[in-house]
Amino acid sequence: MRGAVAAGHLLTAQAGARVLEAGGNAVDAAVAASLVSWVAESPLNGPGAGGFMLVYRARDDSARVIDFFVSVPGLGLADRGLSDMDRVDVDFSGGSTQVFHIGPASCAVPGAALGLEQAHRSHGSLPWRELFQPAIDLARNGVELNNGQAYLHAILDLILRHTPESRAVYERNGERLVAGDTLIQEDLAQTLELIAEQGAKVLYEGDLANAISNHVRAHGGCMTREDLKEYRVIRRRPVFARFCGETYCSNPPPSAGGILIAHGLPLLEELGPGEPGTAEAIDALARVMREQAHARVNARVVSGGLARALEERAAVVSRGTTHISVIDGKGNAVALTASTGAGSGVVVPGTGIHINNMIGEFDLAKPPRPGGRLRSMMSPSVVLRDGSPHLVVGSAGSLRLRGAVMQIVVNVVAHDLPVEDALERPRVHLEGEDLHCEGGHDPAELDKLEEMGWNVTRWRRQNLFFGGASAVTSKDGELAAAGDPRRGGAGIVIE
Repeated sequence: MRGAVAAGHLLTAQAGARVLEAGGNAVDAAVAASLVSWVAESPLNGPGAGGFMLVYRARDDSARVIDFFVSVPGLGLADRGLSDMDRVDVDFSGGSTQVFHIGPASCAVPGAALGLEQAHRSHGSLPWRELFQPAIDLARNGVELNNGQAYLHAILDLILRHTPESRAVYERNGERLVAGDTLIQEDLAQTLELIAEQGAKVLYEGDLANAISNHVRAHGGCMTREDLKEYRVIRRRPVFARFCGETYCSNPPPSAGGILIAHGLPLLEELGPGEPGTAEAIDALARVMREQAHARVNARVVSGGLARALEERAAVVSRGTTHISVIDGKGNAVALTASTGAGSGVVVPGTGIHINNMIGEFDLAKPPRPGGRLRSMMSPSVVLRDGSPHLVVGSAGSLRLRGAVMQIVVNVVAHDLPVEDALERPRVHLEGEDLHCEGGHDPAELDKLEEMGWNVTRWRRQNLFFGGASAVTSKDGELAAAGDPRRGGAGIVIE
């Protein structure tokens, strides 16, 4: 089948492309690609992750979000007091250091496997088992680290080698893995085989669920067997917004990323997006970002949905995120974003499962209710032109991911840039009063921004700090795909 796939790693994109070539649809391709990302992008995604899949079906012009994001652990516990989390500082080597809270107490209940399975049951066409084989083979035979993955291993080293179990996966001869090293994950291969043969339930009931819960609980976390057994995937209606004559569609409340972008795009259209790269265009983007930040912090009632989404001020900021975009030859589209956060450093013995650290990304002055969903900034998005997918996009990047997605939407929809150019253009991010401007901007335009009153932080080069996006486009029958150069992403078109 014709189609296009973009992802954060070439192997991930190739897995999706091969499924399209074999006659699979967009959901089949996204599932197979995501499974390979569990192996090739294991610091970012895996059975211990959570996320969202936005599915657009051409046959009935419908869109739904499959919410398999993480939930709060602690069901069945009389005393849910959390142990102290471990703190590590991660340097992005570009002017920004972030604090990560990790360890067993940071682990939330994952939903990735169930989410992929339910998406496949509802929309897939190829056999479930067939979609696993590329990931199983790669886990068993090994994946050579490219430069993008080596960079992730470097900045996340304190997490990836935090425990004896994680060191067994991510360490060689007492050192971290570097570009050119081969990462072999035999335990993960066996877990993939179990899920392929018996379904995702093996992670949520029985011996494997017991192993996950027992290991996390024994080291100070509060994930119970009841948490796993009671986890449910949720289907949601997307949020929509009009922008430059097209329809933006994304992740709805209770998550905040999609609705903040949906709030910002019409504001940007009113201001005028300007010529890309100019001080005027950056000023308009920054003003919209400031409005989005005010809305997020103050839960302003700009719409009922935004108020409901933001009524709790502490939102998860998913850092270790990966995204897959797919369009197939029938006009179906999938935007799939998933994350282990920064990773907890907790690898369940004998399984290869690295659990997320999403509890560690929350302000827990008031612990959330067990079983409830954590909130996310993930923004898997589809832009429709005349009822057909024009752009499918999503990104990694913590609080920066919504800005990355919005800027790519503006580049493609408002400025009509090719998708590769749209992803490669330097980005901006407003953090407090500091306007971070990625390397590649015209210094003269940044000078103008300072004259306008902005406190400009100038980065020397491109950096994953500004997001790691993947996007595909369809325009006048022509397909295009691109992965973000900031993280070694790839895009493949099947003609």
